[in-house]
Amino acid sequence: MQLEQLKKVNRLALALLVATVGACGSTGGTQSDNPDDIHLQLGVRYLSMNKLELARENLLLALKENSSNAQAHNALAFLYEKLNQFDQAKEHYETALDLKPNDLSVKNNFGRFLCEHGELEEGMALLSETSSNPLNDKQWMALTNAGRCQLSKGQKQLAENYFKQALQLNNAYAPALSEMQKIAYQNGDFWAAKGYLQRYLGVADHTAETLWFAAHAERALGNKELANEYKKLLLEKFPLSNEAKKIGGVKDF
Repeated sequence: MQLEQLKKVNRLALALLVATVGACGSTGGTQSDNPDDIHLQLGVRYLSMNKLELARENLLLALKENSSNAQAHNALAFLYEKLNQFDQAKEHYETALDLKPNDLSVKNNFGRFLCEHGELEEGMALLSETSSNPLNDKQWMALTNAGRCQLSKGQKQLAENYFKQALQLNNAYAPALSEMQKIAYQNGDFWAAKGYLQRYLGVADHTAETLWFAAHAERALGNKELANEYKKLLLEKFPLSNEAKKIGGVKDF
């Protein structure tokens, strides 16, 4: 990778990579602290390629050069999440937010992190700020994270409202579509679940979860052949998943 090529990575591309967390990151106007920060750019590139040790080395070098680099802290927090080092992840998210308290990307990522680790009220507060901010050019990401946080709180109707708002802003946002597939199935609206899946497959590949709900929705609609096709695909593509283990014991497809 040539040095000059790295310098051509623009601020938006860097922000997109830094903020990508479970497909629900938010650029939210985030910019690199220094577009010529090669170690930050390398760290983010390696992180997107899942080369975690190289990513860590470069992000730590970025912080050694500038300990106030909020985006390096943001990216390093995501890396520590991937390494299941959640205390360190939280520490770097907190530092990033202290350094840039109005950074929508950091708020979105940290809010999602807090919700996923049981700090629902704190996480929801950050996500509410991010999802309602008109300066956020990717509000649907924060809305989807907020919906997932509401699901963790047992508030399915509120969650559904958030997912629908996300899809009003971006009707092809895969994470929101998969969540709506699940909710539609749970509500017994199997045709709607089928429709959300079709929209989802227009922009993303199957997951174990989408296949599980697809198989059960088709089964409920009486489409046994298609249900069995989804079941077979689930067992072939995701044999070690919890969904495969659950569906493998269902005999009457």
